[in-house]
Amino acid sequence: MSEPAYARERKAAIECVQRASALCIEVFQNLVTAATIEKKDKSPVTVADYGAQAVVNAMLQRAFPDDPIVGEEDSAELRSQTETVEKVVRLANSVMDEDDQMSETQVLDAIDRGTHAGGSKGRFWTLDPIGEQKRDMLDGTKGFLRGEQTSRLLADVSSCLFDLKAPINAPLSSWDSAESEEHQIHVHSAKLANETTFCESVEAGHSSQGEAGRIAQKLGIQEGSGVRMDSQCKYGVVARGEAGIYLRLPVSESYQEKIWDHAGGSLLVHEAGGKVCDSRGKELDFAAGRTLINNKGVIATNGAVHEEVMAAVAEVLAEKTKL
Repeated sequence: MSEPAYARERKAAIECVQRASALCIEVFQNLVTAATIEKKDKSPVTVADYGAQAVVNAMLQRAFPDDPIVGEEDSAELRSQTETVEKVVRLANSVMDEDDQMSETQVLDAIDRGTHAGGSKGRFWTLDPIGEQKRDMLDGTKGFLRGEQTSRLLADVSSCLFDLKAPINAPLSSWDSAESEEHQIHVHSAKLANETTFCESVEAGHSSQGEAGRIAQKLGIQEGSGVRMDSQCKYGVVARGEAGIYLRLPVSESYQEKIWDHAGGSLLVHEAGGKVCDSRGKELDFAAGRTLINNKGVIATNGAVHEEVMAAVAEVLAEKTKL
């Protein structure tokens, strides 16, 4: 009996994410303190980011040596930080098998396997080690330091393979362990936008919360019912039917979304029956390089309310243009 399509890729992705999650939990439990958060010390996030990417890249290289990777990190800055390098190497090896232990050079080289330029040719993987891009003092991963939502997403762009892990403290109903019984997830069944709710980023620097509020008002969604979450977990709650809408509205004309911040999550929503596009209704273009250069913002819905939501988005953005 032949293996299902992409069975090897799926198995490898799940193992990669499980091990990267174990590393990040270790960092959170042992390196994050109240003082870390108060002083806006990003070092635990730095260690977790680099460590997770090193582990995933090394494992993918062994499983699929010819597959390039588009990752968030490279080791250029890390190489001069001796103490941090030592922590990254120790933590990476703590979740690897005895036969797969890595030297410092191997860890740094593994991180740098994520520098592929992306594009429209061939197959490549894209990796978001902790979730959300670097746009503030704390790497855009304040949720990790607060012990709230974080995600590890891995996507094989050519074959629509993805994996997501949210191990720390996701709201709404609890996330399933990767080892639990598998079942198909589905988007919310709402036919009208006011029959569901929306989610958006916690950080105002990631998405225009004011515009999201006006869109919600136009859709008749109860004020204050929206859920603010960190990381790509927002895609997860839409895919699981716990919210019907995800709004990520552009806060800057010049900013370009990174493909690793959206590839895994958008696939998750699509596979669960939903729709994802940018704020102008265009499909997300993951074949243009390391960024979504041809897109502005992101809108994800359960599909049934998509046209209604996009009409409200267009109205609000048109009002902004007139100001």
